[in-house]
Amino acid sequence: MSEHHDHHGHEHHTTPHDENGRAARGHDDHGHSHGHGHGHNHNHAHGSTNRTRLGIALGITGVIFVAEVVGAIVTDSLALLVDAGHMLTDSVGLVVALIAATLMKRPPSERHTWGWQRAEVLSAGAQSAILLCVGGYAIYEGVLRLFAPPEVEAGGVAVIGVIGLLGNVASLLVLLGGKDSNLNMRAAFLEVLNDALGSVAVIVSAAVIALTGWTRADTVAGLLVAALIVPRALKLLRESGSILLEATPTELDLAKVRQHLMEKPHVKGVHDLHASTVSTELPVLTAHVVLADECFTDGHSQEILADIQECLVTHHEISIEHCTLQLESEEVAEQHKEHLHA
Repeated sequence: MSEHHDHHGHEHHTTPHDENGRAARGHDDHGHSHGHGHGHNHNHAHGSTNRTRLGIALGITGVIFVAEVVGAIVTDSLALLVDAGHMLTDSVGLVVALIAATLMKRPPSERHTWGWQRAEVLSAGAQSAILLCVGGYAIYEGVLRLFAPPEVEAGGVAVIGVIGLLGNVASLLVLLGGKDSNLNMRAAFLEVLNDALGSVAVIVSAAVIALTGWTRADTVAGLLVAALIVPRALKLLRESGSILLEATPTELDLAKVRQHLMEKPHVKGVHDLHASTVSTELPVLTAHVVLADECFTDGHSQEILADIQECLVTHHEISIEHCTLQLESEEVAEQHKEHLHA
């Protein structure tokens, strides 16, 4: 249903949509016209599945963490200690991810108009920051141990390493189905994957010590785990930071969007064009589109609005179903420019 509110000579329209999320065509208007496309859906069943996955992975990771802490104390293994520290961050990260997944289920409100969609981004940023701290500590401790390697009990390290690897593989299999659903799940999967690689390094170092007696293998394994952690943590931190800074989605070429809009019939200009991401798979776009004056008297404006919205959904690298477009006459656009530069 279209709603019309006359306020100081400006007519605002909330554009209805059909079952495919496309903007339905409206009626003639004049002055300003605002079209809002609301095509994003929230799959609650999928969210519940992700929470179950996170809960199972958290339980497995917690058990492995306790085993590795005990093992590290008994064997004095840096590789095992680093992996236990990584398990701790995984446990914290999975708790944060579980909280975020629960918050994301909350519906929008007058105060939180996007709901809690950004919780996944904050969660991913927190997890990456924790990973960086663990990686930094592992590098520091590893450098010290290269100069003064302690005695390491290879048999105990190997046993705990195998237990850790089996638990990691189980967690990975649980999280695998949801790892591409959002940034939060990807962060959780990445943390457990790093743990699995750490467990492999622990097992290899134990084998080297048992066969050759070279105890520095344990330290080298710890440094390798740190080398795996830091780059991935930085990448995740950059991605979450980019969303929080409301950068244009990397998959979207905003210059091409502007050019495509300008090629539409009757479009005279595009300004205040902005695109950002609220959360994974929820890109948004806003723009002021300047139309020829006659479009506001002959009924073209709503047809152009529907055409632009359909283009934003289907034409570009990512589908932008949530867009806010302000249609302006050339006179209003000029007044807007004067106001901005006054």
